[in-house]
Amino acid sequence: MSEDLRSFRLPKRAEASKLAVAWRLDPEVAFLNHGSFGAAPIAVLDAQSELRSRLENEPLRFFVDEYQPLLDNARQALADFLGTTSQHLAFVTNATTGVNTVLRSLVFEPGDELLTTDHEYNACRNALNAAADNSGARVVVARIPFPIDSPEEAIEAILNAVTSKTRLLLVDHITSQTALVLPLKRIVSDLEARGVRVLVDGAHATGMTHFNLDTLGASFYTGNCHKWLCAPKGAGFLYARDPHESLRPLVISHGANEPPSARSRFHQEFDWVGTSDPTPWLCVPKAIEAVPALIAGGWSEVMTQNRHMALEARRILADALQTTLPCPDEMIGSMAAIPLPDEPAPDTRSSWEESPLQRALFQERAIEVPIIGWPTSPKRWVRVSAQLYNRTEQFEYLAEALVELLPRFS
Repeated sequence: MSEDLRSFRLPKRAEASKLAVAWRLDPEVAFLNHGSFGAAPIAVLDAQSELRSRLENEPLRFFVDEYQPLLDNARQALADFLGTTSQHLAFVTNATTGVNTVLRSLVFEPGDELLTTDHEYNACRNALNAAADNSGARVVVARIPFPIDSPEEAIEAILNAVTSKTRLLLVDHITSQTALVLPLKRIVSDLEARGVRVLVDGAHATGMTHFNLDTLGASFYTGNCHKWLCAPKGAGFLYARDPHESLRPLVISHGANEPPSARSRFHQEFDWVGTSDPTPWLCVPKAIEAVPALIAGGWSEVMTQNRHMALEARRILADALQTTLPCPDEMIGSMAAIPLPDEPAPDTRSSWEESPLQRALFQERAIEVPIIGWPTSPKRWVRVSAQLYNRTEQFEYLAEALVELLPRFS
């Protein structure tokens, strides 16, 4: 905790839920930003510590004898959760790595068009720009309106941008800045039917919403396990509909010339890219088990409760700020973005800089929540996340703080 907050105490109504004891989050901060980096429950962190102890007690034996069976078990657990088979999955450190992996493996020609949307995450958009620069291809951006009235507007925006030169669509499952759940199945079906490969950036989807990778039908899907699945940081995955095509990891290592075995070339290459800490991947089964054990009803109830809380949070904020909701309920998962009055000067922050308002919310009210810049009006948004450790009263506390602080930053 910062020095400014050492003597601060949250009002009782802004405290976290009783379930918060399952996490190590600072109880003196109203943490409404699970969407940025996630947070692993104590049970998952304890499992990671135990695995790290085993690794460090006998590193050679761990990597030679124990690592591969543990990794295969983790991959099978994740495959079952995602509705696919383990042969289609490889572990990567995060969704950004997965996007880069696919883009660097595929071959594009001058004149090819690489399609994305104006809601794509900045890091992955940069990777797409680099792929276009290296190949002579061209990035085409579909403009999805925001605020938006219906999912059909997103579908129409993407389909209208497809041409005979479109080779790939990079699209979010759930957008980061605007927190929109896009109508992914329809988008994938229409694009893949036209011969356009779809690479889904699913950074936020795993653990937030139900989906089945095999029935979705995308050529590639990459996601994070450290966000809404609540695994440790460094746990991500890459799905390939055809794992036998020439996908190569960003780091080429021993698997490139391993003799043929029962393991696929896909797994031979991705399972070992040099020495690193594999425990985030190995803890995925524990995360899949631990989070739904906190409440009755399993993962379905976790997702339902979080979504209902996010819907209530945005209603509370919209009422307090006297603004309208920017999208229909069906496009909301466990995050929601609400418009704020535009800043008096253009927002020129980098993607990592906090706005003055965001800093004041933390320093003066002990609220952790992102203030998002957007290129068109409204140019400033507050994005809230709802996880089991949150309570509705915390969002009411945020609403009061915004009403009080906004006049200073508008």
